[in-house]
Amino acid sequence: MTGAASGKLYLMTPRLAAADVEDFAATFSDVLGAGAGSIASALVRIAAGSEGDAKKIAVALIEAAQRNEVALLVESDARLAARIGADGVHINGAGTDLTEALASLKPDRIVGAGLMRGRDDAMSAGEAGADYVMFGEPRPDGFTPPAEETLERVAWWAEIFEPPCVGYAGTLEEIAPLIAAGADFVALGDALWQSPSPAATLLRARTLLAPPAR
Repeated sequence: MTGAASGKLYLMTPRLAAADVEDFAATFSDVLGAGAGSIASALVRIAAGSEGDAKKIAVALIEAAQRNEVALLVESDARLAARIGADGVHINGAGTDLTEALASLKPDRIVGAGLMRGRDDAMSAGEAGADYVMFGEPRPDGFTPPAEETLERVAWWAEIFEPPCVGYAGTLEEIAPLIAAGADFVALGDALWQSPSPAATLLRARTLLAPPAR
């Protein structure tokens, strides 16, 4: 994502188990094809209890990502990212895991940070060298911060800091406000994958990425 044009999508997969991979890989490929240059990256997330299958799951998605020039990131596992040739890793929090990922993967791969506990964590991640910070994504317990809070954090970050920020959109209707607030990238998860036609939903999301006319 480093150096990518702003106003693009950042896709977050559902939490995947090995049994999900074959069907999801086909949907994933269709969605990336529909994206046609509007998707910067995709984050592979692993279901609880399926960590032993993480390599199999991530590898199943790499070819489609490479074919569509989408950076493939894995969640929380810097060693796996390096081992399978993924483009980078997304770390939750601004603590030791982020420090270790930055030391092991930079400058060759992307290291992003999310689930910031507050502004201090976000600033610490940016100062440490994270390639981006993410605001508003669902927490492990399923809680998603209010859209208004995410917009406030994105606007604050965009006004002051240089590293890109990603704003999570719980619905398609939240995309345009995030772009207007200054998000460099908009993350989509369940709003995309739980729709009746993820590829059609992606096409609609693309139309919402342009900043409002002035």
